[in-house]
Amino acid sequence: METIGSLIDKLSINELKIYHMQEQGRRLDVDERFRADCESRLSVLVLQRNDLKTELEELMDEVLAGKKTFKLYRQMKMYNEKRFKD
Repeated sequence: METIGSLIDKLSINELKIYHMQEQGRRLDVDERFRADCESRLSVLVLQRNDLKTELEELMDEVLAGKKTFKLYRQMKMYNEKRFKD
């Protein structure tokens, strides 16, 4: 199940991809075929961003309405506890 944090993470990565794909599409040292490929890829990235945004908004609405909850797990770190040493 996606969490709010995981969706925000995916959106952040997607935004970076969009930014860099736009940069590639504006390069002057490439041919028109390369630019067209960048535009095609950019369209897919924008569609993905919109889908992720919608999914995040729907999840936040469900959480705020009390329809969706998450389990909280306590961290079980052992490396700083002397009783768990060899």
